[in-house]
Order: sequence, then structure tokens, then C-alpha cells
Amino acid sequence: MNIGERIYELRKAKGLSQEELAEKLGVSRQSVSKWETGTAIPDTENALAMSKILGVTTDFLLTGQNNEFEADTGKVTYTKPLTEESEAKVMKNDKFSVKKTIAGILVVCLVIAAILPLPFGGYKKLWARLTEDPIDYTYVLVHGMGGWGESAGMNDVTPYWGSSTGSISGYLRSQGYLVEEATVGPFSSAWDRACELYAQLMGTTVDYGEAHSKAHGHERYGRTYETPLVENWGTETEGGQTRKINLVGHSFGGNTVTLFTSILEYGSEAEIQASPDDCSPFFTGGKGEYVNSVTTLCAPHNGSTLFYVVDHGNLVETALNVLFATGGIGDMYNSSLIDFQLEHFGIKSGTEDTVSLVNGDFSEGKDNAFYDLSPDGAAELNETIKTVESVYYFSFAYNTTQKSPLSNHQIPISSTMVVLMPLATLIGRYTDANIDDSWLPNDGLVNVISAQCPADEEYIEYNEQIEEVLRGQWYVFPTIEGDHGAVIGMNGKTNETRKFYTDHITLIDSLPRIR
Repeated sequence: MNIGERIYELRKAKGLSQEELAEKLGVSRQSVSKWETGTAIPDTENALAMSKILGVTTDFLLTGQNNEFEADTGKVTYTKPLTEESEAKVMKNDKFSVKKTIAGILVVCLVIAAILPLPFGGYKKLWARLTEDPIDYTYVLVHGMGGWGESAGMNDVTPYWGSSTGSISGYLRSQGYLVEEATVGPFSSAWDRACELYAQLMGTTVDYGEAHSKAHGHERYGRTYETPLVENWGTETEGGQTRKINLVGHSFGGNTVTLFTSILEYGSEAEIQASPDDCSPFFTGGKGEYVNSVTTLCAPHNGSTLFYVVDHGNLVETALNVLFATGGIGDMYNSSLIDFQLEHFGIKSGTEDTVSLVNGDFSEGKDNAFYDLSPDGAAELNETIKTVESVYYFSFAYNTTQKSPLSNHQIPISSTMVVLMPLATLIGRYTDANIDDSWLPNDGLVNVISAQCPADEEYIEYNEQIEEVLRGQWYVFPTIEGDHGAVIGMNGKTNETRKFYTDHITLIDSLPRIR
């Protein structure tokens, strides 16, 4: 056992989370995570402090020696070798005690066998716990800004997940995986989308929260979903396994699922205080274990500088142009093809002026995707998001630009979708006092540096040599060449797109589980 494994085992034995241990030491949670994974070693000061907190000697923490430590007295004891005389005496006296010990063990085993099933609901449930095969977790796909899921009429024209390569969900189901697609507000804020995702998963009415709705001037309740997207999500099997989900978010769907998971675990104190008698279970916290993993694809965790280079009044048209053009749809401004899901704002989909209404007062506020996707809005959003210790986190970033031979700017490579080339060029040129050259590489819509992980989180670069993938820790895969739509099959190759998803699902399914 190495030092990282000892820290992990001792922390768990003390009932401390990484965050709690980090707080006691006055360091970041990421530092504790790095010590436990072996990517870093604590310095002398932290080792001394940690040994006291964990109730072991510093020698034992660092080397595994002097491990007979009495936490109450702080006394280290050493075992001395027996002499021949004392050894003979022990052997003689122990013959009878061995028999007594065996008899005692048998009695204890009989008692345990009699009472053990009680905490599990009887022998039937105990047997189920011992023999039940691992259950399959459902993969839930969450689309980005301007997108849609299988339940949307737009999906009959072209699938968002798969586009020209065919439905990704359909293919994965044919391979035996459980897959569902959510359909949330295409231009709604991450908060509103998270609330809609929860209602769909549970099969209930959308509750945007009393405090949030009042703050942003819209109705508290939204649509009602009669049927849960994932049956019995969050409940336990007879064997005690929690029915969890794996969340996959593309583009703004990535921001949505990270916020969603954070709210599930930590809740919202503002909403609990605003409506203590009828607060949505979504806001009460303690449900982070309902999620097994979070994967983000080209997600603007830290916003996109696109929102500095495109005229604000044309953001809806820009998004629809990209999605409709890549889907081979000519009528790019036909709002009847998109369900805006903005009834709580009093905006009805399918009317001639829907786009102008979305581009009007709605987009000028802060409760929308446009604000959350700006670097300033994303930074504000990230202040409310925390990783959950029981959840695996992965991210993929794509890059469709290269350094210009004439300047420090980034320019699109030839394989970039035509509709994204001007946007990739604009993003590849933009810098200001807060945006340096590291923001220039991009996928046509999102800066590579933003797609890796939230700026206030440390991450580990994923590679196949990593021996243990930890929960509550971001793992960033090597940047892939391609534009923003490549990862969901837009103008892509069918075999490559499908392999990407099956490879990643295989990785997730191979990871250790907690019941």
C-alpha cells in the first residue's frame, strides 16, 4: 500500500470527505485528490497535520511503519519477539483457549446468521443483495443550445444526437445499452434546463423554484411530464443497488448536467427558505448518488468568446443557422420547427414572432442561455456549481483551428464545417484584458480552454495508464481534432461516431461502483 492509498483508507475510516479533510488542513480538495491518486505527495507540514487528524503516526502515514498506534493516548507500541521459554508457556496455555475460541466463534456465527437478515428486510432481500447481478445504468443525453431530443418534432426531420450518421441513441440501444434523450428549453438558462431535466426524469411538473422565479419574473411552474424518462430513477433494487444514471451533455448541455448534479446533492438553501412547505425535492439536496457519471462534450464551462464577437440581437438566428444548416434544413427561421419551451415567460412557440420575442426582452435578461454562455455569466454560474464526491467527471474538447502563419491568430482547418468557419475565425482572433491567447483555439463555437473543465476546478489529464479513476475529480481527455458538431455526428463518419460513444460507455461501465 502506498502513501496515497493509506491517506484514502484512513480518511474513509475517519468518515471524512476529501473536502472536509482539505478544510481541516487549509488546502484545496484537489490537493487531497492528488495525494490520494499519487500524482503529488504532501509536504512535511501537511503530513504532520494530517497524521494528527487521521490518528496515526507520521511514520505510518509516510512509510506504513509503526502502525500500532493508540489514538487516545498517542502512544506507539512495538511488538517484542518471544523467548523459547515464554513461547513454550504460551503454546501450553493456549491449547484450551483455542478450543474455547473456536466454540465462541461458532456461537457468534449462529447469532449473526440469525440476526443479519433483519437490517436487509429478511432472508429474501439478504440473498438478493448477495446474488443480484449489477444492474444497468441508463445513459441520459442532454442537448446544447438550440437543440432538441427524441420527443421533439424536430427529431423527425433530423436527430440532434447523430445527425447525418443516424441516431446515436438508436444504435446504442441496438447494442444493449439503456439510453434516453432529454428535451429541455433550447435557449433557457442552465437553471431552468436543470429543473426541466429533473421533472422529465421523475415524471412530474417542472418547478423552477419560488425564489428563482420571482427574481427573474416568470411563472414558478412549467410543463407536466406524465411518464418518467427513467423508470424508478433513484430507487433501490431488492439487492440494495441504486438505480443511477450516466449524464452526457453536449455544448450547453454540459453546463446543464454539471449544475443539475450539483443541485441534486447540495440543494438550494434559497428555495428551501422561500417555500419551506412545498419545496421541490430537487432543491432539498442529498440525491447526488442518483448520478453515476457526468460527461461533457465541447461544453463551454467557462463561456465562449463567441458572445463577444457576434451581435447580441442575432444570437438566436446564429444558433438556428448552425443547427439547421448542418441538418440539411433550408428553412432556417421557421420557428415552428423548434419548441422553445418558454411558456413560463409567456412566450408561445410556433408563432411568427417567436424568434423576435426570444431575441427581445428574454435575451436581454440573465435567465437565459445567452448570459450563461458568456464568460462573465459562466463565471457567475460556476460559483454555484460544486463537484459531487460520489460522481465520476469526464470532459472532451475539440479543436478545429490552427495557428495562422501570419499572426498569433487561429484560423479554421479545411475540414471545418462551412457554416462554422467564419465563427471559428472570429473566436480565433478575439482577445481582451481578461482573454489571452490561450483562448484562441476553438471548435467553431467554443474555446478549447473552456471545454476542458470549470476554471475553478483542477483536473487530471486522462490516459489509459491511470490505475484508478476517482470520483469527484475532473478527468480531461486529450483534445480531438474536429469542430463543434463532429462529436454528435454532424457531417461525420458513422463508424467513428459510434465507436466514440461505445468506447466511452465501455470505460464508464468498467469503473467501480458504490451501491
